[in-house]
Amino acid sequence: MVTNYNGEEIQIKENLPLLPIRDLVVYPFMILPLFVGRASSIKAVEESFEKFDKLILLASQKDVTTENPPPHEIYDVGTVAMIMRMRKLPDGRIKILVQGIKKARIQSFDTTEPFFKVKISTIDDGKIEENDPLIKLKTSHVQDLLEKYVTVCKNLSPDLIPISKDISDPGRLVDLVASNLSLRVAEKQMLLEATDPIDRLNKISNILAREIEVQNMQSNSRGNFFDDYNRSNKDINNFRDQMRNFKPDFGDLNPEGVEDEFEELRNNLYHAKLPAEREKEALKNIQRLEKMHPESSEATILRNYLDWLIELPWSVSSVDHYDLDHAKKILDEDHFELEKVKERILEFLAVQKLKGGTIKGPILCFSGPPGVGKTSLGKSIARATGRKFARISLGGIKDEAEIRGHRRTYVGAMPGRIIQALKQIKTNNPVILLDEVDKLGGDFRGDPSSALLEVLDSEQNDSFRDNFINLPFDLSKVMFIATANVLENIPVPLRDRMEIISLPGYTEEEKLKISEKFLIPKQLEENGVPSELVEIPLESLKVVVRNFTFEAGLRNLERKLGALFRKVAIKIAKGKTTKTVITPEMIPDFLGPRLFTTDNKNEKNEVGVCTGLAWTSAGGQIFSVESTKMRGKGITLTGQLGDVMKESAQTAIGHIRSNAEAFCIDEKDFEHSEIHIHLPAGAIPKDGPSAGITLATTIVSLFTGCPVNRHIAMTGEITLTGKVLPIGGLKEKALAAMRVGINTIIIPWENQKDLVDIPKEYLDKIKFIPVKHFSEVIGLALINWEQKKNSWNKKNQIQEPLVA
Repeated sequence: MVTNYNGEEIQIKENLPLLPIRDLVVYPFMILPLFVGRASSIKAVEESFEKFDKLILLASQKDVTTENPPPHEIYDVGTVAMIMRMRKLPDGRIKILVQGIKKARIQSFDTTEPFFKVKISTIDDGKIEENDPLIKLKTSHVQDLLEKYVTVCKNLSPDLIPISKDISDPGRLVDLVASNLSLRVAEKQMLLEATDPIDRLNKISNILAREIEVQNMQSNSRGNFFDDYNRSNKDINNFRDQMRNFKPDFGDLNPEGVEDEFEELRNNLYHAKLPAEREKEALKNIQRLEKMHPESSEATILRNYLDWLIELPWSVSSVDHYDLDHAKKILDEDHFELEKVKERILEFLAVQKLKGGTIKGPILCFSGPPGVGKTSLGKSIARATGRKFARISLGGIKDEAEIRGHRRTYVGAMPGRIIQALKQIKTNNPVILLDEVDKLGGDFRGDPSSALLEVLDSEQNDSFRDNFINLPFDLSKVMFIATANVLENIPVPLRDRMEIISLPGYTEEEKLKISEKFLIPKQLEENGVPSELVEIPLESLKVVVRNFTFEAGLRNLERKLGALFRKVAIKIAKGKTTKTVITPEMIPDFLGPRLFTTDNKNEKNEVGVCTGLAWTSAGGQIFSVESTKMRGKGITLTGQLGDVMKESAQTAIGHIRSNAEAFCIDEKDFEHSEIHIHLPAGAIPKDGPSAGITLATTIVSLFTGCPVNRHIAMTGEITLTGKVLPIGGLKEKALAAMRVGINTIIIPWENQKDLVDIPKEYLDKIKFIPVKHFSEVIGLALINWEQKKNSWNKKNQIQEPLVA
C-alpha cells in the first residue's frame, strides 16, 4: 500500500496498462501534464480510467523518434502514476494530469495490442538507519548545491530551496532535484533505477556540481558575447552600406543568382501594385527592417507585417460575368423561386455592364427563418457573377478586433476577419457572406456591430483601416451579403446601411418541387443509392412534407428524405437489386409515427376560443386563444405572455367595456366576472401587439355566447377606439395558415399593400379580408352574430338606424 499527496492509501495492482513517454522521466510524487496523441496510448489511458482505478505505468522509451516502440525499446523501470484529470482536445489528442506514486519494474508484457499491458513489481529504495550521520551529511550537501544552482540558474524558482530543506528522506530529495534539472533521458533514468540512498545522493551531487560549473562558464562568456555582438552588428551594417556602394561598379556579386532578402521584398512589393501612398509606407518599413538585427523579435513582427501587405490583393480583381442570361440560368439551377433576390443580382450585373464595372458593390441582407437558403444563396450569387466567395460566421463574436484586427504591438496580433478573407481568396472584389449578423454580441472588448458600420457603409468602406495593416484598404468593390433570422436584433444604424431582402418560408407546393429538383438527387448521391433502384411518388412526398416536417425552411425535410434513402440503402447493401417504391403506407415504418397534422387544431367552433397568427424567427405560426369567466373581478393572463401582449389584452377589454352595448354585452357582467385568458404552449414566450383583435374577439365571444368560426384566423393590433393597425410578417403568417387548412384570414386594411408580394398560390387558396375597425371583425368571425344582435336590440328596444 502507498499513499499520494493527499494521504489517501492506494492499492497498486500487479497488472497495469503501460503508457510509453518520450524525452521525459517521471519520478514518484511528481505532478505534470502529458499530451497523449498515439492511438494505442489513448486506449491505454481510457483502459486505466475504466478498469484500473486511473492507475497507469509511465515508462520512457529509449529512442524518442520511434513512433510505436516495441517492448525492447522501452526502459524496464518506470513509475506507477495516477491520472488526476483528463480532457479531450479538438485535434483528437487528450491531455492528462498525472501524479507519480511508486517506482516499478516491468516483469513481462502481457499484451501489446491494441495497447501495452504489463505485469509489474514495485521497487523500494534501500533502507536507511534513522539519524545516520553520513546520510544527513550528504543530504545537507545536496541541499547546499541546489541552493547554489538556483542562484546561478535563473530558470528555476527560488521556492525550490525551502521545499528541499523540509525534505529529510534522501530518495524524495533526489527525485525533487532530478525532476527540476534539464538532463538527458538516460541520465534521469539512471537516477530513477538507482535504489541505494547513498549512491543516489552521490550521483545527484556530482550532477549538481557539474551543472553549477557549466552555468558559471556561461555567465562569464555572456558578457563577452554581448560586446562581440554589438561590434559584429555594427560591422554588418557597415558592410551592407559598402556593398550598396560597390554594386554599381562590380555588378551582381552573388554568383548563384540568389536575390538579397530585402531586394526580394521590394520586388514582391512592386508586383503587389499597392497604391502610391501605401507603397511609400511599405518601403519605409523595409528600410527599417534592414537596420534591425535579423534575429530580433521586432524584426520578426515587421517581416510578418510586410508579408501581409504583399499578399493582400490591392489591385487584383476577378472578371465579372455580364451575361445576364447565363447568370439567370445559374441562379435558377441552384435555387427555386426567390425571384426578388435573383432580380436584384441581375440589376447589379446590368448596371455593371453599362458603367464598365465602375460601380460599388451592393450591400444586401437576406432575412428569413432558418433553412430557406440564405447562406447557399450567397455561394450561388458568387458563381453567377464569376466572383470568388468567402463566408465569415459572425454568430457569437463579441470582440471588436475580430472585425478591425489587433494592433501590431500585441503578441500574436492578426488582422481582422475581413482582411484575412481577402488574403485567402486573393481578389479585391469577391462576394463576402457575413453569416448570422443578428447574433453579434458585445462586451468589454468592444462592440463588433459598431465596427461593421464602416465595413458596410458604401460611402466609407473605400478606405477601411484595419488596426493590424494600419493602411486604408478599398472594400467598395466587395459585394457584401449579410444573413439574419431576426432583423430587430440588428442595431438600427447597421440595419440602415443594408438593403433588406426578405426570404419567407416555402409553401407545400414549393417544397415538393424543390424536393424533386434538388433534395432527392442530393440525398441519393450522399447515401450511395442508385436512382434506378428507388422511387418516391408524389403522394409519398406529400406525406413526408405534411406529417413529418413543420418548418418554414427545408433542413428537416432534407433529413427525413435522407432517413428514407438510408433504409433503402440497407436493403441494397444486403443484396436486393429490385427497385424499391416508397409508398405512403411504408413511410411510418421508415420514419415512425407521424409528428404533425395539417388539420386545424380547433376541431369545432367553440365559444371563447379563437385562432390567431404570429411571426417568429423560425417563420409563421398559428396559435389558439382560450378564455373563460368565473365569479370574481379582474383579468388573469397566462401562457408566458410578454408585456406588449398583456397590454394588448388590457386595450381590448378597455375598448369592449367602453362599447359594451354595441357588442351586446351587459356592463354589469364585467363587474361580477373574472376573465381568464390563456395561450397554450405555456413554456414558449409570446409577445407582440398583433394578437390584439384575436384577444378582443375571444372576449366578445365569451360574453355573448357566440362561437368563433374555426376556419378563420386573424391578425392585427387594436386600439382603445377599436381601430385595427397594420402588422408585419403577413406572408409567413399566411403560410402557417395554409399548413393547417385555414382558408380565411382577417387582416388590417393597411396591410393590403403587402398582398402584392403574396404569391398567386396563396391568393388562390386563402381569402384575405381587410378591415379598418374591430366591429367588422366581429361580424366576420362570430357565428350567429346577426341573430344575437337582433335579439339584443329587440330585448333592449334598440332600433337599427334607417339607411336612406
